[in-house]
Amino acid sequence: MGDQKVNLEELMRQASAGDRLAYAALLRRTSQMLRPFLKRRLSHASEAEDVLQEILISIHKARHTYDGKRPYEPWMYAIARYRLQDYLRTHYRDELREAVEISEIDLAQDVTEPALSYESIRGEIEKLPDKQATILQMMHEEGYTSKEVAERIGMKESAVKVAAHRAYKILRKILDR
Repeated sequence: MGDQKVNLEELMRQASAGDRLAYAALLRRTSQMLRPFLKRRLSHASEAEDVLQEILISIHKARHTYDGKRPYEPWMYAIARYRLQDYLRTHYRDELREAVEISEIDLAQDVTEPALSYESIRGEIEKLPDKQATILQMMHEEGYTSKEVAERIGMKESAVKVAAHRAYKILRKILDR
């Protein structure tokens, strides 16, 4: 790892002196080091690549500020952190613009009450086969459990559950229309 740091500093000095091959090698090494850094902090690989390009541009623009007597990595990571913060700030600002203000939400509407109740779909339930209609009425209007319904109408509990499930399926199709 120590050799890599020395190489990076040397590559930066050579690049500053006008060596294009050293500059290309420096940017390749920098990219290899920054990809994992960015991927750990961003959720999508495409975002990481976009931010990486911004960082490389910033390094290019700021290369005249690099002090050849100091290590390259801390200088590079400082630029990377600032570019990443800029990206995240912009990203979250855009997210906030799309957010709904709490004052715009209709709080008068009771969200704890289901949109459908037994009473609101009673007509549809009465159109079901008698056994299914009776089971749903006992479970939802009268509050019996599937076990209690089974005991009262002389069925097995599993048969009551199957009949109720089939009734729900039919009602779902009817109500989706």
